[in-house]
Amino acid sequence: VVLIRMDSEHSGARAQKPDGGNGQKIEDDAGEPIKVDVDVVNLYCAVRNKQNALISNLEKGDFSLAEDGTNQTIKYFTRETELPLTIGLLVDVSNSQRNLIEIERRAASAFFSSVLKKKDVAFLISFGADSELLQDTTGSPRALQEGLDRMKLNGGFSGINAGPVPTMNKPRGTVLYDAVYLAANDMLAKEVGRKAIVLITDGDDQGSRETEKAAIEAAQKADAIIYGILYVDRQFYGGFGGGYSGEGSLKKMSEETGGRLFQVDRKNTLDAIFDQIQQEMRTQYAIGYTPTNGKKDGSFRKIDLRTANKDLKVQVRKGYYALPTSQ
Repeated sequence: VVLIRMDSEHSGARAQKPDGGNGQKIEDDAGEPIKVDVDVVNLYCAVRNKQNALISNLEKGDFSLAEDGTNQTIKYFTRETELPLTIGLLVDVSNSQRNLIEIERRAASAFFSSVLKKKDVAFLISFGADSELLQDTTGSPRALQEGLDRMKLNGGFSGINAGPVPTMNKPRGTVLYDAVYLAANDMLAKEVGRKAIVLITDGDDQGSRETEKAAIEAAQKADAIIYGILYVDRQFYGGFGGGYSGEGSLKKMSEETGGRLFQVDRKNTLDAIFDQIQQEMRTQYAIGYTPTNGKKDGSFRKIDLRTANKDLKVQVRKGYYALPTSQ
């Protein structure tokens, strides 16, 4: 939930839960609690200069914040880079990615091994004709590797789905929006702390029940940042990308949620992109404020966060939904 009622001790701790099959438990975070008795909107942002380099030495006074055009007071601010992470890795295994799956598997394995620190957890979803949860939320790199080992081509257009997203009686080739919705709504909405969806795909959706808008809304309500990785097999689309049209959608999902779009090419490998995402997630500012508009009417509130230095660009989600506490 984006608008969180925090009326007791809250430290970003995770409740103990199964790790998804390896028999171990994820231990609670026993760090110092933050005692708050008001409704707080939490933002995680990255700041870059004109050369696209991350800026990590700003102070609270360097930022200004507005909600729906009304100035807000930043109450909580930290450059804490070790806040626990919950990462959902979503990998496109549809027909258009058949030549890329092994590269994705290897790079994802290295990513999990390097990015997951103590208290961090992750889950793995593959999507093609259906969405399939290959590994539930866990802090075990071994369990995530086993999930990656189960990843395989899923290029059919119909059939009975064994995964979490049911198959409808219509053509389904790449259920991208369904997979994002599943990750946000079912996996991340009830998690606390920093949450990210890393999405490897060519961005082309075919047959999802959910729309692009619904996928973005689910991510915003879950307070999840989407990092889109555009990985296109140009040969599949005729060598020069003829018939390909997924980049715009992937860019929109990323930017609306406070992430950004990366593109795999000869100069920027998948491994290098994973390194960039890891660096960004460890160089975020955590900002909290109590909205002057205290109504929880479910409406979407636009956020404008910027720095006094106009040469710096703040990367943050476009807004949040003022949901009732029970949601």
